[in-house]
Amino acid sequence: QVQLVESGGGSVPAGGSLRLSCNTSRLTYCMAWFRQAARKEREGVASIDSVGGTSYADSVKGRFDISFDNAKKILYLQMNGLKPEDTAMYYCAAGLWPPCAPTHTPNYWGQGTQVTVSS
Repeated sequence: QVQLVESGGGSVPAGGSLRLSCNTSRLTYCMAWFRQAARKEREGVASIDSVGGTSYADSVKGRFDISFDNAKKILYLQMNGLKPEDTAMYYCAAGLWPPCAPTHTPNYWGQGTQVTVSS
């Protein structure tokens, strides 16, 4: 099993940036970030496979970047040009089945970190 602990959330004005971190016990084939806004369904944000291949939701493409530090075992989500609609609880996830994309149900979840973007 995999243990995941997110950090880096906070409150920022529109147009600002945040970098989320997820400390992991180990790397899996596919890792991802999901988010869930209040009163909305959970949605996939971005994924990264074991060789660095990435996939992004259309809503964040060009603004968010997912990466993984193999030495430190940390999954990152760099978020730029934040919009109020990005406000959500963000979860890192691991153990997604191939093909690697933020559209599958992960086997492991972190507890989440809140991101709030003001107008």
